[in-house]
Amino acid sequence: MTLPHSTRVGAIQTSQQPLAGLAKASSLVVALMGAALVMPCQPLMAQSNSADSTAGGKGAKTYCFMRSAGNTHKVSWEAAYALIKRQSASLFKTSPEHASVMITEAVVNNPSSFPDCSKYLGDLYVK
Repeated sequence: MTLPHSTRVGAIQTSQQPLAGLAKASSLVVALMGAALVMPCQPLMAQSNSADSTAGGKGAKTYCFMRSAGNTHKVSWEAAYALIKRQSASLFKTSPEHASVMITEAVVNNPSSFPDCSKYLGDLYVK
């Protein structure tokens, strides 16, 4: 029995179809690579540009809101740090020092989202 698009060479029967599929696939890869060189890089997933879309942004939002509401640094920090640890996608635990930097970056990068929060940032670094 012979398969469609196959060739019998000696005792070995080979099919031409997989090779045609491979040629199409390699053409597609070359076309996609060419498109990637021409088009600017776009993220694979749409990401929100809001300040609270990251773990640091969410921590900053919590910390700043609680401080503005009159809570102490200790209570505000514990709530924000717990949220950052829970929201972080890392395999490793986020250190308190790194969480402080994440909050600071979120506030500094988007001060309009955290009005009057900059006056509390120094408390994150007091030991």
